[in-house]
Amino acid sequence: MAFHIHRAERTDLLADGLGALLADPLPDPFAEEVVIVPAKGIERWLSQRLSHILGRGTGQDGGQIVGSADGVCAGISFRNPRSLIAEITGTTDDDPWHPDALVWPLLEVIDASCDDTWCKPLATHLGHFEAGEERELRMGRRYAVARRLAGLFASYARQRPQLLIDWESGSTGGVTADLEWQPHLWRAVLARVDADPPHIRHAKTLATLHESPTELPERLSLFGHTRLPSTEIDLLEALSTHHDLHLWLPHPSDYLWRSLADVHGQIPRRSDTSHREVGHPLLATLGRDLRELQRGLPTEPQTDDYLGGRDRPDTLLGWLQSDITANAVRRDGRTPRPDDRSVQVHSCHGPARQIDVLREVLLGLLADDDTLEPRDILVMCPDIETYAPLIVAGFGLGDMIKGVHPAHKLRVRLADRSLVQTNPLLGVASQLLALASGRVTSSEVLNLAQAAPVRARFGFTDDNLEDITRWVRQANIRWGFDRDHRKPYGVDFIQNTWEFGIDRILAGVAMSDDSRAWIDTTLPLDDVSSNRVELAGQLAEYVARLKDVVDDLTGAKPLCQWLSALEKGIDLLARVDDDDAWQTSQLQREFGDVLTHAGPRADTTMRLPDIRALLDRHLAGRPTRANFRTGTLTVCTMVPMRSVPHRVVCLVGLDDGVFPRLGIVDGDDALARDPMTGERDIRSEDRQLLLDAISAATEKLVITYTGANEYSGQERPPAVPLAELLDTLDLTTEQKVRDAVVVKHPLQPFDTRNVIPGELIPDEPFTFDNTVLNAAKARSGDRAEKPPFISGPLPAPPPEDVVLADLAAFFRDPVKGFYRALDYTLPWEVDGVEDAMPVDINALEEWTVGDRMLDDMLHDMQPDEARQAEWRRGTLPPGQLGWRKATEIRDQATLLAETARGYRSATADAVDVDIDLGGRRLTGTVSPVFGERLVAVTNSKLDGRHLLQSWIPLLALHAHEPSRDWAAVCIGRAKRGTTPRQEMLRRPAEPARDLLADLVAMYDAGRRAPLPLPAKTSYAWAEAVHTHGDPQRVAGYRWKTDRYPGEDAEPAHVRTWGEGAWLRVLIDAGLDEYACRLWLPMLRAMDS
Repeated sequence: MAFHIHRAERTDLLADGLGALLADPLPDPFAEEVVIVPAKGIERWLSQRLSHILGRGTGQDGGQIVGSADGVCAGISFRNPRSLIAEITGTTDDDPWHPDALVWPLLEVIDASCDDTWCKPLATHLGHFEAGEERELRMGRRYAVARRLAGLFASYARQRPQLLIDWESGSTGGVTADLEWQPHLWRAVLARVDADPPHIRHAKTLATLHESPTELPERLSLFGHTRLPSTEIDLLEALSTHHDLHLWLPHPSDYLWRSLADVHGQIPRRSDTSHREVGHPLLATLGRDLRELQRGLPTEPQTDDYLGGRDRPDTLLGWLQSDITANAVRRDGRTPRPDDRSVQVHSCHGPARQIDVLREVLLGLLADDDTLEPRDILVMCPDIETYAPLIVAGFGLGDMIKGVHPAHKLRVRLADRSLVQTNPLLGVASQLLALASGRVTSSEVLNLAQAAPVRARFGFTDDNLEDITRWVRQANIRWGFDRDHRKPYGVDFIQNTWEFGIDRILAGVAMSDDSRAWIDTTLPLDDVSSNRVELAGQLAEYVARLKDVVDDLTGAKPLCQWLSALEKGIDLLARVDDDDAWQTSQLQREFGDVLTHAGPRADTTMRLPDIRALLDRHLAGRPTRANFRTGTLTVCTMVPMRSVPHRVVCLVGLDDGVFPRLGIVDGDDALARDPMTGERDIRSEDRQLLLDAISAATEKLVITYTGANEYSGQERPPAVPLAELLDTLDLTTEQKVRDAVVVKHPLQPFDTRNVIPGELIPDEPFTFDNTVLNAAKARSGDRAEKPPFISGPLPAPPPEDVVLADLAAFFRDPVKGFYRALDYTLPWEVDGVEDAMPVDINALEEWTVGDRMLDDMLHDMQPDEARQAEWRRGTLPPGQLGWRKATEIRDQATLLAETARGYRSATADAVDVDIDLGGRRLTGTVSPVFGERLVAVTNSKLDGRHLLQSWIPLLALHAHEPSRDWAAVCIGRAKRGTTPRQEMLRRPAEPARDLLADLVAMYDAGRRAPLPLPAKTSYAWAEAVHTHGDPQRVAGYRWKTDRYPGEDAEPAHVRTWGEGAWLRVLIDAGLDEYACRLWLPMLRAMDS
């Protein structure tokens, strides 16, 4: 038997060659052919390709035997290299030296050896010599460190077994002094594992293979590999002693292969000079893995067969590929066509724009070629988890939503996703572990409640979650379950915890927000309506269960107990329907795999960080066979389909700093100190992936990257390998093509350059989205003045009686009153939940606290009690910070309350009014009235808005009983100092009934069209008129935003008068008339 090498520039040629070989059956008709492939995606593609070659039926046509396309790929066992090695070495069921299994005896050795001298570096790193919190923190690294070391030992065994041989014999193997603890650790692990170590097992396997054949078929094939560790090459060479072993190797250049034919043997990478034989720049910079693989292969294979390539198309991509094949740059006579789009590089503003651009590119390619189908397109992405949500949002929604982007009609299949992303129950498990290791913030708990399995368990609807979010915000819940949960963080009070907030919500079920009705530290929350009682109970049950689960996920306990606690917690908090029962089965299976790897060491004590590290690794992304070549558009990472030919290959996200992967050298990796050829380097591996992708594209190569920051617009360079590709393209033709190849896209998809033919791509508009076209037309059309919100007053409704409270509420802000009359919702800012405890409060929050304290004092609460009530609301900063601030606010509120009490000596009464305004009636109740005096007090700085709210009820009293001497006292904070400001409103100079009728007339007009009556601006105007000042100057100061926000920035005014509207707009709309009608009678009453 012998070792055979078959080479080709593309894997479709190799597949055809493999098909021809397999068409010649083995002597044993029941024997399976064994084909070893590097990835699931290649397995799927290869099986489909072989089905067009193998098992095809035959018939006769005019006496000639002809084939058909009804083949089948059967009798072939596809394996990965690991499974083949496991079968050869007898470790199919259990390999104690696999890193996931080796980590457990390593943990035992580390725990037992921390006091040994040789283990001091490792023990120091793990906090063995520390105490208290620092020790606990460092001890949480145990599993992560042990798993990393297990991976290093496996790497040594696979890539440089001589190192382990030296260590076993008592030598250090030449490692540097700072790594001399590793040989001791290895020898200690050898004593714990009752099995031949990998290097001995490897040597025994080689001897066995040289002596006699295995039970494998006599013919084996390895397909599509570009890197093989030295031990695997040794095994393949040994297998070829009694088996025909065929290596089907994708290699882009036969010329380069032959020029390196005499280069053999593993040497230090720094001594490798094979790159000097490379004539093409990309083969030099991207092809190191292939050169090192060739160096490591057997020196004299029986067959070294080159499968000649097909003719390349006369395009830029074809020229590039043919130059790579020739290992030379041949630019002479090549002039690129203006319409040659065979290589496209798109510079975008961030990941989201890359997906926007990808959609348009794919639609363009499909529109230009009727024979192109989604199955012919491959999209690869180095960072699939970042782009997966964007791809899901950008494609495949056409069946659910009509009138969307045409790309939504394309069906997309994502591969290589993390199990946490594809199985919601495993996502819940991951969130629970994160919660248990953190502070349990309000946003984290609410995010968990949003998970579909949790919603199903507790019956939360979208409306329920909105109500819960509002309660959490109003109850001032920030983080921590209770006081005990906070103690490890050095915070020992209950405010802003979940217990604090839930108690407030539950108390609010039975009690109102009466500041005097607190229970211990609990002040009822007033927003819990009677129809939300059940929801309050559901929330309390959810938080209680979550606390129990998190409590179980703390401390140090055996692995089996950790997984049991996590499974129990998921059962308590989550539920799936029968249709989704696979999620539960998968979760149990994954946890079972973890226990299987641990074996008898499943009782090893672990901490929460250990469990997180274990499950993060175990549930990481992995490719599955079913996600590839399904007829839809395939999106995957760079590895699974690396060399599979597609008519169109798209590479998304080749950003600088992301590709190639940042290969942070592990300081404990003995191989990285002086690497040998053939040993793994992830940056070199990623470069090889790019070279494979270039070779795999048969018609089009599309690349996108972030070429500008999406926020600042600052230009960013392409990834270095991409820049090398662009440099090489400039050398491929007689003239530089970079400017034609690279398309720099605008920030927004509705930019006019996307729709103007020839702006981004030759002769055609770039976008296929009609919505973008309409937006661009609107953007580039004639700029007319923005029309008013309404073209004229709305039709007058039938006259009806007016409620006094509605009249007063309207004049708090007449423009907002117009929108309220229309039930029109303005884009007010939505408050979110806060995770951090307040260490200070802003001016608005300070006013709110003071206003509540003032109200409490006016209801006969003592100042200190009012401060205590506010402390129970959780709005104040913790400790002395909050107490000092509360004292300041209390003192100011006390001054206001004492001033108000001086005018409230009489008994408070309520006066019902019913006033005839000439066919219409104004009705309502004025309360409280103290004798003949209204007393209003506010925690705000007293201004016209507060005066008006007393003026309107005062007019009603005068119109109701003109004979009485009614008056109103308004009390508030002064602009400067702490002494309260007081203003007295007396009998109006005009008849009160006439003034009320005029107010009702403005009320009617303001409900049909917005009135130019911004409160502060109009009052300033009227006050200037009243005092013979300059109204435009004074009102302009209140209206226009300068160092401080003016009324022109309020959403209602922006919607009505336009963004940045000048005061002149309001003047033209009648500001002077309305301001004088509203404010001058009140100002004259103040003078009297």
